[in-house]
Amino acid sequence: MQRRWKLPSPAVVIASIALVAALSGTAVAAGVVPNARHANRADLAMRALSADKLQSKTAAQIVAAAATQATSAAAQVPGPASSAAGLVTVKTQSAGQVAAQHDQTFVISCDGGAKIMGAGFSSDGPLINFDSYPTSDTSWTFDLANLDDSAAHSVSLYATCLK
Repeated sequence: MQRRWKLPSPAVVIASIALVAALSGTAVAAGVVPNARHANRADLAMRALSADKLQSKTAAQIVAAAATQATSAAAQVPGPASSAAGLVTVKTQSAGQVAAQHDQTFVISCDGGAKIMGAGFSSDGPLINFDSYPTSDTSWTFDLANLDDSAAHSVSLYATCLK
């Protein structure tokens, strides 16, 4: 049996021509455009020299002037804080006692409009935390329960505040 080759469809022919044109166009453009770009740059450089736009300054003088200008501009831009110690404070507050087998709500707030970032507590006995959440931008609330059957225990609150 002899095999017969079919002619490609018109769509395949057009797609093949487009592919060859696209690939060869890129190769031609890669060879031609850089030469034109270099010629254009050389022309601009010659114009700059003839117009004396550099005011007879050497390259070192131009670099020094640019460095001075950049330094003065950088001095005017505010930078980050030198350390977090100036921005963050920890407030400590003695909150009192929780009676035996009772729970109590405590609130700690940052001073001077500082924002509260987080909070915690410590105790001299078996207290558990039922709830802990920010009440506002400046305060934090705890609901603590005393598990001791016979004694009240003291509570201290801590808040991390951002100025």
